Amino acid sequence: MGSSMKRIGMMCLALLASVMFVAGAQAEIKIGVLALRGAPKVMEEWAATGEYLTSKMGEPVTIVPLEFAAIEPMVKDGKIDFVLANSAFYVEMEKLYGIKAIAMQVNSAGGKPVKEFGGVIFVRKDSPIHTLSDLKGKKFMVVKSSSFGGGQMALRLLLQNGIDYKKDFAEFREGGKHDNVVLAVKNGAMDAGTVRSDTLEAMTKEGKIAMSDFRIINQIKDSFPYVHSTELYPEWPMAVVKHVDGAKAKKLAAALIAEKPDSDAAKKAGILGWAPPADFKSVRECLKALKYGAFAN
Repeated sequence: MGSSMKRIGMMCLALLASVMFVAGAQAEIKIGVLALRGAPKVMEEWAATGEYLTSKMGEPVTIVPLEFAAIEPMVKDGKIDFVLANSAFYVEMEKLYGIKAIAMQVNSAGGKPVKEFGGVIFVRKDSPIHTLSDLKGKKFMVVKSSSFGGGQMALRLLLQNGIDYKKDFAEFREGGKHDNVVLAVKNGAMDAGTVRSDTLEAMTKEGKIAMSDFRIINQIKDSFPYVHSTELYPEWPMAVVKHVDGAKAKKLAAALIAEKPDSDAAKKAGILGWAPPADFKSVRECLKALKYGAFAN
């Protein structure tokens, strides 16, 4: 009895292993996601979207967190099938490698749909800096020069106001992550910084800071629900990489756009769902003004 049970157990294990091997061998759809606040945060926010899409696509959909520098090579070499990154990355990759937006994130601002975002420039509440021109000669931090909401939007605004980030700051640094920029200004290591709109509100909600710790520079008063210093630009698009079959891209886009606001996927991602993509002309204009990357000429 014991040995036959053991044999059945071994057969079950072998069967399980072969099933796992077949699942592993099955083609999977890889979605690269820009890791704004680190890889664990990406998985916490987007794993449920991978599960939702797996159920809709009938094949495994895997979320791949990507550092800023990893996006271009992964797109170029076709190592990912879809990419979710900031709108500036999108227009660059579109120009260089022909990726195409298929859907766009709809953010939730207290349950209200938001399809745009901006950059916010901030200093400590007790700072002598009150205007954009006061930033000259000060220590300024961006998330990265390649971060759209946490860098490029503000740098364009500064250029429009006669401040060249390459030569007009006492020090210009990259924080790498949005939280680092906020904390560097809070603890006085930097005089001013910029992050994407909604970061200060999110960190306040997480108990890391209080909005009252900071003063917003060039604050634009409009109906947009988050503090911001720059004009607003279209939200992050989901884009398909060139090698992917058109029918598959259409199916994935339809699945995203059908996602319900109360679904686990939307809730974990902190969004209300997805909409058809916007026109990204304003984003291209921003990168042209900065002579950035693919728009250097």
